Parts: sequence; C-alpha cells; structure tokens
Amino acid sequence: MGLHPNTRQFFRIVSFPLLFIVMLWAVRFADEAFDLNLVRYGIYPRRFSGLVGIVLSPFIHASYSHLISNSVPLLFLGLIMFYFYREVAFSAFFWVYISTGVWVWIAGRDAYHVGASGLIYSFVCFLFYSGLFRRKQSLMALSLLMIFLYGSLIWGVLPLQPKISWESHLLGAVAGFIIAFFLRKEGPQREKFDWEDEADDDEDDNQGMSVVEDTPPTPNQPTIRYLYKPNDPSSEAKVS
Repeated sequence: MGLHPNTRQFFRIVSFPLLFIVMLWAVRFADEAFDLNLVRYGIYPRRFSGLVGIVLSPFIHASYSHLISNSVPLLFLGLIMFYFYREVAFSAFFWVYISTGVWVWIAGRDAYHVGASGLIYSFVCFLFYSGLFRRKQSLMALSLLMIFLYGSLIWGVLPLQPKISWESHLLGAVAGFIIAFFLRKEGPQREKFDWEDEADDDEDDNQGMSVVEDTPPTPNQPTIRYLYKPNDPSSEAKVS
C-alpha cells in the first residue's frame, strides 16, 4: 500500500530542512567528541585556504548554544520555504548558500567566520521580498509574518559586537533580496481576476487594428438602364 499523496507531500516538505539540521548537529557532536577544532575550516576572507569555508562554514558552530540559536529558526524558515515556494526552494537555497559565502570571503574581516546565521538572514529576506514582488495575498501575509517574528534581526547587520559575524548577516540579507528578485517570475504567482483577463484581451484585439472609414455613396450617381423592344430595329440603349 502506497502512502497517501498528502503524506508524501508532507515528507517532501520536511525532509530537506530536517536533514540539514540533523547534519548541523552531527558535525557539532563530532567536533566536540573528537576535538576536531573545525573552526579552522570556516571562511577566512581573501585567503585561498579559506575558500573551503564557503561550503563548510554553515555546518560549523562554536558552541551548542550557538547551534541551538540557529537550529530553530533554520528549521522553521526552511519548512516555510519548502511549503510555499516548493518549486523554487532548492534553487533559492543553493544560490543564497553559495552567494553569501562568496561575498563573506570577499568582504569579511580577517577572522574565521562560522555558523549558519547568514542563511537565516537570507531566508527571512527571501520570504519577505518574494511576497512583495509577487503581490500574492497569502505570500504578502507571510511577508508581514517575517517582520513580526524577525524584525529585530535588523540589529544583527550592524557592527555592534566584535565576535559576531555581522558581515554574514548583512550579505546574507542582500543575497536573499537578490535571489527573491531573480526568482520572482517562477513558482507561485498572483491570481489574475476575470476583469483583468478581459482587459488584456481587449488590448490584444486592438493591437495592429487599422481604422476603415465608411465612404458614403455618391449622390445622383448615374445609372444605366437597358430598354428592349422585340422586333423593333430602331431600339437603342438609353442613358438616363
């Protein structure tokens, strides 16, 4: 017996975000248990050796408290993305993941940058701006929810705490905005009402149409009448 379609859809939505969180915790457990000092594999800007951090840094956390503070919002935001934007969720995740890491490597401070908080800022901005760009009511309501829940994240993009990678936050937010803009034509779109379709049809019908003026008949236009008289050789055509 196969799974119910709704059950399969549920597993598709939760599987990737949940798997990502499990991997974060597995890496932290290994780092703690075997004293791996994985921080050295984070992003170190403008060093060739720091390029590996573009891929690895979101999996590396300095402490369990650091990991917990990132895990809950990452799981929540991931579930929202894969539910409301399932057609573009993987593309959005990949591009914000890579672009955030690359930009931190280019513009960050000379220090190791680790943690997944940059992704949190990316997801929040992606969800917020996607609703605005698409002008779909349910998605715009989701944008308002992002402001309500995560509006205070704005302070994280400012260089207020020297041990916080505010560059990851800021550049992650920029990445979320840019990816939302470029993917705005894909995935869920605003419903079009009947009157909008009729207006579009009328506009299409009028395109390329030329105006033909009716030419009134010329008054007193002469006509030709033919008169025929049988067996009359003198008959001829008369023009009136």
